[in-house]
Amino acid sequence: MEKLLDQFSFGLFFWQLIILVIIIFILGKFAWKPIINALEEREDGINNALQAAEKAKLEMARLTNENEQLLKEARAERDEILKEAKSLKDKIVAEAKNEAQESGRKILEQAKKEIEDQKNKALAEVKNQVSSLSLDIARKVLTKEFENQGTQQAFVSDLLKDVKLS
Repeated sequence: MEKLLDQFSFGLFFWQLIILVIIIFILGKFAWKPIINALEEREDGINNALQAAEKAKLEMARLTNENEQLLKEARAERDEILKEAKSLKDKIVAEAKNEAQESGRKILEQAKKEIEDQKNKALAEVKNQVSSLSLDIARKVLTKEFENQGTQQAFVSDLLKDVKLS
């Protein structure tokens, strides 16, 4: 180090200092500002990217919440539609059951009426046959009456005992 101090020259030092100042000035004027600007732009770009990522993250969270809400609404709507469909099905089944019961009741009443009509027709026919038989008996009685009055009365009495009218 002593050797360096012995060889020290103020002139050389002065020119080196001036060259250093000129280089610093030239670098400051032409290089540092663009370098600093580029670094600042890069820093701003990184900050913008981080902010955009944060916004995207928030947007994704919002969209996820919206999707969950839409799913909940869709499920609720589906449940409501299923509930209405079940209610409608139960109503239709009940109406069909009531209609079937009413139809069955009408068919039963109609069958009873028809049975009653058939019964009345059968009774009318039986009465017709009874009256026909009565006429035959009366004819036979009249025929026998002309022959023998005592036997004819006994015969009519026997016939009347056998015949029972409802």
